[in-house]
Amino acid sequence: MSTDIDRLLHIMARLRDPGRGCPWDVKQTFATIAPYTVEEAYEVADAIDRGDFDDLRDELGDLLLQVVFHARMAEEQGRFDFRDVVASICDKMERRHPHVFGDASVEDAEAQTVAWEEHKRREREGKGEDRSVLAGIGRGLAEWQRATKLQQRAARVGFDWPGIEPVIAKLHEEIDEVREELEAGADRDRLEDEIGDVLFVCVNLARHARVDFGAALRRANHKFERRFRRMEQLAAADGVDLATLALEQQDAYWDRAKAEEKSRSE
Repeated sequence: MSTDIDRLLHIMARLRDPGRGCPWDVKQTFATIAPYTVEEAYEVADAIDRGDFDDLRDELGDLLLQVVFHARMAEEQGRFDFRDVVASICDKMERRHPHVFGDASVEDAEAQTVAWEEHKRREREGKGEDRSVLAGIGRGLAEWQRATKLQQRAARVGFDWPGIEPVIAKLHEEIDEVREELEAGADRDRLEDEIGDVLFVCVNLARHARVDFGAALRRANHKFERRFRRMEQLAAADGVDLATLALEQQDAYWDRAKAEEKSRSE
């Protein structure tokens, strides 16, 4: 395994070599590579969602390459290298799992989650960092993930809805406010603010229903794509270009696509 890792580190060093490397790799920076890192993480999640383990193997390799890329750039600046990254995560995992690597004990996974966050809080305090219960929530997260984490953190100190019904009521309230702003001809900032409130409550609704918001949205995206592609197929079979049809006619194809799915599931 170490030989394979060393090979990968050598490949990245060669790619970044100013004299003999790849021009594209040489000119990259932390900022330009960051979007690719995020994209590769989503590709890993997509492979898992599809249950494609051959693809998952490849996507994990792509994600590992991103870690090696960032570490190489840091090494070139004399900041740290890949081995420092590995040592750092090893130290952190041992430190935050005293019930595994020490004498502490936890009752279950939920208790471990609470303990994990407490370890993180103490570490931040030890560094003199932000002591807010909301501290440490990354701003590089997808916004729905950040919303979930903000809500979870606030809930730990009791700032949370007592059940799902008040969340549903709040969702209706926020939708009504959007409607009022639209009717009043509100500007983009006002609409962005009110629609943002709707989305934040939707994340809260998913959390209270114990549904992963990202998984639910992925399912909705897949469903829409599947049905829309079937609409195109049905229209083509009728010798019709979907784009030339009125909305009512397009809706008819949508209904046919839905009906086909329903009949297959019965």
